[in-house]
Amino acid sequence: MGDKPSYLNFDKPAYAWKPDIDYREHPELYRVGKGEQGVLICEPYKSEIGQFWRFKTKVIAEESSRKIYDLFLAYLDQKDFVGADMARKYLQMGFTRARRYANYKGGKKYDKDHDYQLLEKGTGEQEKAEAATIFFTRWKEAENNAEYALIKKNWKNTSG
Repeated sequence: MGDKPSYLNFDKPAYAWKPDIDYREHPELYRVGKGEQGVLICEPYKSEIGQFWRFKTKVIAEESSRKIYDLFLAYLDQKDFVGADMARKYLQMGFTRARRYANYKGGKKYDKDHDYQLLEKGTGEQEKAEAATIFFTRWKEAENNAEYALIKKNWKNTSG
């Protein structure tokens, strides 16, 4: 595949996360996966968390990441690992998406009109870099939460 985007050969039927599953009702079907996988699919968490996910400016990113981190802690308090993991994924995605906008004008990494060649890096917005830093800090705070780390390790060993 090379440097082309992975979504070009996306195998939807083989994808572990499904939009028609209520993962609060059926947490046993949830898989941690890699990185942000499933973050835009798993309900009801997508709706609960996604509504707060914003990174347009540093101030907006601070408010967004704080709200999502508070949800992360609330899910942990409720012993809802799936919710906590989804909140962690939104924090991670706040970092990765803001970084993409910091690196590439308009957040576009590939030129779909020219065989998906990589576009020029360094054309993005400085404010998005600041937003990315805010999300990175919250994401790592979530990742390093001892309770979360233990539950995640156990979950991956038993459920995937």
